[in-house]
Amino acid sequence: MLRRIRIILAAVFFVGLTLLFLDFTGTAHRWLGWMAKAQFLPAILALNVVVVLVLIALTLLFGRIYCSVVCPLGILQDIFGWMGKKVKKNRYSFSPEKRILRYCVLGAFFVAFIAGVATIVQLLAPYSAFGRIATMLLQPLWQLGNNVLAGFSERADSYTFYSVDVWLKSLPVLIVAVATLVALIVLAWRGGRTYCNTICPVGTLLSLFARYSWLRIQFHPDKCRNCGLCTKNCKASCVDFKNHTVDYSRCVVCGDCLKSCKFGALKYAPVRKTDTPSTGPKQADPTDTSRRSFLLASAMVATSLLAEEERTDRPAKLAPIEPKVSPERKTPITPPGSRSADNMLRRCTGCQLCVSDCPNGVLRPSGDMMTMMMPVMSYERGYCRPECTRCSEVCPSGAIIPVGKEDKQHIQIGHAVVASNLCISALGKDECGNCERHCPVQAIEMVPSDPDDDFSPYVPAINSSLCIGCGACEYVCPVRPLSAIHVEGLKEHGQVKNNVDQSISDDEEPDNEEVLDDEELNEEELSEDELDIEEEYDEE
Repeated sequence: MLRRIRIILAAVFFVGLTLLFLDFTGTAHRWLGWMAKAQFLPAILALNVVVVLVLIALTLLFGRIYCSVVCPLGILQDIFGWMGKKVKKNRYSFSPEKRILRYCVLGAFFVAFIAGVATIVQLLAPYSAFGRIATMLLQPLWQLGNNVLAGFSERADSYTFYSVDVWLKSLPVLIVAVATLVALIVLAWRGGRTYCNTICPVGTLLSLFARYSWLRIQFHPDKCRNCGLCTKNCKASCVDFKNHTVDYSRCVVCGDCLKSCKFGALKYAPVRKTDTPSTGPKQADPTDTSRRSFLLASAMVATSLLAEEERTDRPAKLAPIEPKVSPERKTPITPPGSRSADNMLRRCTGCQLCVSDCPNGVLRPSGDMMTMMMPVMSYERGYCRPECTRCSEVCPSGAIIPVGKEDKQHIQIGHAVVASNLCISALGKDECGNCERHCPVQAIEMVPSDPDDDFSPYVPAINSSLCIGCGACEYVCPVRPLSAIHVEGLKEHGQVKNNVDQSISDDEEPDNEEVLDDEELNEEELSEDELDIEEEYDEE
């Protein structure tokens, strides 16, 4: 029963988290967004104290169930290990803990995190590794299947499905995703949980708490026949049937050893004060696993903090435009809500969830060595629509904080720059003005290149105090391959102040003293006019 409940819960988390990366409509995040926020490392970076304490408490109570139920990369290893067992049964063996290697990797992870070397952090983070695999390898297949259904739907005059563009977001990240997947398949096929119990920093960190868990897999020496089936079926290689011991720092409470034991010599039960960590009680009845499994399921359900998230409607499909080449930006553009490039370095895990969910094709993984796999913005395939806040809604680590639709329209993430040597209007070839017409904040105005000559070619002038860096001007610019206008990012995001609204509000609410003074003045003027009229009348 314990193993069945574990498999059911793991399947729910794995399917739900995979749908978060595959779904491009935003529907899945409305119901399943809490699964991403329940991941251990993103919860730490987001300073989500409640989730972190709940996961640690669950580890102290039940052991490392996070690795076998909640973590998608751990579940993916179980899938590959299960496939390997179909080829060869009883394929595992006990191996001592590689403690030096585990803690060296954990130390390197913390040093890289403190030093701001985001590439190493993102390579080792388990949730980010799964996100790269799902975004780079699985989402294109999902989109191709959607486009096939959209073709049939269009022939039936139905709008149930709509076609989406399938494109390569980043070749380096694709190579990293393929390499990670191959390494997982090889390690899981041969050794089960080798990656999870040797390399993964989250698994090593949780193992510090799992050593002292209340419920543990324990031997009943009087019933053990030393058949070795428990050890041969333990994918964590942590069960030593010869010495009747279990390495609880590596045990993920999968329940495979309980199922394989034919003599009832293993049980999942609380550890009493008189018990040793390896043997458990000497005389005890077989544990009622159904009741404890129910407690395990109840505890896991308690961790789900369902968050209702507003859905952003997909923008209207624009007319097809020929592909562009991304300009070499001096400063990369980070998404609205990220605050600054430094904040992205400190908190982003490179999970690719915002990249996979961006409806405008603006976000893509960075190819720079220091910030590889972190999301950056580029406007060859679309622009950041002022009403879209999808990336801030789905980010689980706090690298992109939630922003409202009205607030986003006042966040400056960059500023537009004009290349006069490429602009059609500036060269006098034709009257364009595309950037002015499509600017959503009216920060661009076409002005004469010669202020003294109204008939000189008109060029775009940028009002940097109004420009928010959305990239609409760069996207609609007809110049190819490089746009005549592009956006440079800001290291620190700014805020647009609406001085016009402030001046209007000041005019609409004048001081009472000023109103009274104007009324008294009008009365005085009126009285003087009346006196003049009376004097003229008397003279006549």
